[in-house]
Amino acid sequence: MTVANLTPAIQRFIELERKKTDIKRYFEELNEALEAVVAEAGVGTYFQDPSDGTVFKLLVPEGKFVHFERFGYHRTKRGDEKRGDLSMKEAQEAGFTLA
Repeated sequence: MTVANLTPAIQRFIELERKKTDIKRYFEELNEALEAVVAEAGVGTYFQDPSDGTVFKLLVPEGKFVHFERFGYHRTKRGDEKRGDLSMKEAQEAGFTLA
């Protein structure tokens, strides 16, 4: 498929995939912040967000839902990344021109 005929579904996927690194970083930072709060306040502690009234309780989850993705993808490196899952050679052999 060439750039000229990317479907709306492919365009949406590309847009969302570009955000993946930032989202992953966000969840890593959120987890670090949660661990700091637990270390500071302890499991079982409650606190409230004064801006909207949301109440939080710190706990140890009883289980963790495991999500298995039905589909996956590999991609070539982007920007200053050292490497991607998809080799540049394989992408070129598939007919793509790489910068």
